Amino acid sequence: MANRKITKVLKVGFILTPGMLITGTALPYEMWSAALDTVKVRRGASEINLYLISVSNTLSGPLSLKPNCDLQSCPQLDILYLPALWRNPRVVINQLGQSFYDTLVHRHGNGTQIAAVGSGVALLAKSGLLNGRVATTHWHYFDQFERDFPDIHLKRNFFITQSGTLYCAASINSLADVTVHLMERFIDKAAARHVERNFSHEIRRTYDEYRYLDGGRTPLDDEIALEAQGWISQNLSTQMNIADLAAHLGVALRTLNRRFKLATGSSVRQYWQKERIVFAKELLGDTNLSIGEISWRVGYGDASYFSRLFRREISVTPLAYRKVVRAKLFRLAT
Repeated sequence: MANRKITKVLKVGFILTPGMLITGTALPYEMWSAALDTVKVRRGASEINLYLISVSNTLSGPLSLKPNCDLQSCPQLDILYLPALWRNPRVVINQLGQSFYDTLVHRHGNGTQIAAVGSGVALLAKSGLLNGRVATTHWHYFDQFERDFPDIHLKRNFFITQSGTLYCAASINSLADVTVHLMERFIDKAAARHVERNFSHEIRRTYDEYRYLDGGRTPLDDEIALEAQGWISQNLSTQMNIADLAAHLGVALRTLNRRFKLATGSSVRQYWQKERIVFAKELLGDTNLSIGEISWRVGYGDASYFSRLFRREISVTPLAYRKVVRAKLFRLAT
């Protein structure tokens, strides 16, 4: 499916199964609910429908979610989430009949994008949709996953994999990153950033930093790019520039820029800036440092320039971001 913004009612579904880990569904559901509220305020109409979808009559657990449709009667969806599973996923895999997996294949073939998380990636794997593709899963089940699904290319070093319109997240926090990415694709960047700010406790890094893109190159493909990333992460507070980095690596500036762009998809300058913004967000949320002090600590001598850059990238000022994050952390603590 090509990138698009909302031009019709967006339909997002969440599969409920026996033995599911409810937090793996509750977090993306809450994030899409926040996106729905944002769209209502901005556009004066509800343009996102959320569906809790049952596939069994035996849902149990300390908390319960009430389904509003089953997999057969649910309308055609734009996005479908598969849940994380409690303990060994084989138990639930064997409980669900072949018709469940056939329906996943059918819906994906009709344009539904599917996101699976943790041990629940095994549900997507069982359908056969991941055969010959990349995937990741909860670290505890790496070996079992490779034994059960030898036709799938398991990426142990990545928290997120994307193969076409199939997404796998190794953890619930990584699923939050996938969710923001999908919001940006289906709604717009402003709505995605708004949700990201309000769920910043769950979201640590951007989607592209954790993702393995099937068919794409990664930073691990090039030692120079990988070494450059490591050096940048250790020198965010310095006033050094890209020429200094090239000299440190012992390569020509043009060579560094070319190889880094080819390996990562972004320029050295873009990556360096993104890392500094991520560091600034952490300092804004975790410390009482002034904006000037934070600007200096992330390598910008001019606090006004830093504030303009931060607002351009995050859509709010550093002070406004701090207020939102502090309010969120307060609600979590209480």
